[in-house]
Amino acid sequence: MKKHSVWLCLIFALLSLTVKSAESIEVVGLFSGTALLKIDGQQRLLKVGQAYSGVLLISADSRGAVIENNGQQQELKLSRTISNTYTVREKTQVTIPLNLNREYITSATINGIKIPVLVDTGANVVAMNSHQARRLNIDYKKGEPARVKTASGEEPAFRVFLNSVEVGGIRINHVQASVLEGEFPQEVLLGMSFLQHVKMEENEGLMHLIQKH
Repeated sequence: MKKHSVWLCLIFALLSLTVKSAESIEVVGLFSGTALLKIDGQQRLLKVGQAYSGVLLISADSRGAVIENNGQQQELKLSRTISNTYTVREKTQVTIPLNLNREYITSATINGIKIPVLVDTGANVVAMNSHQARRLNIDYKKGEPARVKTASGEEPAFRVFLNSVEVGGIRINHVQASVLEGEFPQEVLLGMSFLQHVKMEENEGLMHLIQKH
């Protein structure tokens, strides 16, 4: 009987060693059925039903993720960190996945209206065509006439200032932009007049935008 008790104690001890809970969990990116988590400093892209370091992803969408850690379920929003003491650290960060054309395309809210944008570090300012400007209620012809360099040469444009540009939770006010007559560019270019206000990190097909201030 004594021998059985010793074996039971050893089994319980081994089980307790294998049950691992993460000390810190951060939601870095959210997609439908997938979440990019930073678990104890290690970044992992998990699909629903997958686990890493004792953290199981139960559900994920653009609003948040539900995870299970140490037998407890937690609902996390983007860019919030939890720890075993349940302290919360706020960060403003947006994660954009690379698409099939190897472009970083996301949605931005410009002057209160949502529109697709292409992250373009080669563009000095936010750039759009005249049709997009009208969609955003921008009276661009009141802007300053200018000329901008494109792949086909210099093109006439109008220099304007946008009231605000917001990507995820990152909002920048009074952002310089250029409006070109016609169909070019096809996507609104999220250029450096916005990107200079964020820290950019690229890793494994994901672009992270982190607000500096």
